[in-house]
This record gives sequence, C-alpha cells and structure tokens, in this order.
Amino acid sequence: MEPKSEIRAENSFVVLIDGVCHFCQGAVQFIVKRDPKGTLNFASLQSELGKRLSDGEGFEASGEPNTLVLVEKGQRYLRSNAALRIARKLRFPWPLLYALIIVPRPLRDAVYRYIARNRYRWFGKDDVCPLPPPGVRERFLDTEQA
Repeated sequence: MEPKSEIRAENSFVVLIDGVCHFCQGAVQFIVKRDPKGTLNFASLQSELGKRLSDGEGFEASGEPNTLVLVEKGQRYLRSNAALRIARKLRFPWPLLYALIIVPRPLRDAVYRYIARNRYRWFGKDDVCPLPPPGVRERFLDTEQA
C-alpha cells in the first residue's frame, strides 16, 4: 500500500523546495498566505519523497538542491517556469505575473539562477531542514506518517 503522501502527491500540485534555505522557507510562508484553498502542497527536495518526485531534477552534481521544482499532476516544471506556474495558483494579483511567460525562458532562467546562486549568502540557511510551523505542517507531504 502506498503512503498517503505518495497518493496525495500524484493527485495534486507539489512545490519542492530546498528545505534548509531561508529564502525558500520564506517563499513557503508567502505561498501559504496567498493560497487559501490549499491547492499547493510542499516537500523538501532533500526528503525521500522530494527526491522521488523530482526524479533527480533540481540537484547540482554536488547533490545540493539548486532549483525550485513544481510537480503538477505528474508533470515537472523547473526554475522560472515553476515560479510562474505557482504564481498562477495564488490569489489576485499574483496570477498576473504569469504574463512574464512571454519573456524568453533563457532570460527568465538567467535571473532565476542568479538569485538561486546567491540565496544562501543573502538570506542564510540551516544545517538541517527545520520542522514546518503549525498551520503549514499539514501541507508538507514529507512530514506525514504513512
């Protein structure tokens, strides 16, 4: 029998984040506040579930997470494509950002990579993935018990 988290992941939208990154942790809080329907769920890229769902995408050769991954009903989106698709799921006015999809992906991803490369220096990081706060925890698929 599959764990509940696997079943939920197959039938939903899952945002895979770098669980030790303070910027990414802040992004989760931002998303949760603007997604009142709870459409988006989360998992850490470092978790077993995150590794399975990302299918190796989003990791540098060193094994460190280097990108945001959105798994949308089995389809994977990376970097700026993931960020823009996430914005589409949030309440107004955030879906308007999806208009940036007309900017060529290499240019969008270059800006994304610049931020991703500097996020630890600018925002900091933890040594281990912290437990999500109450109110957010139930939206993290990798913290559920099977």
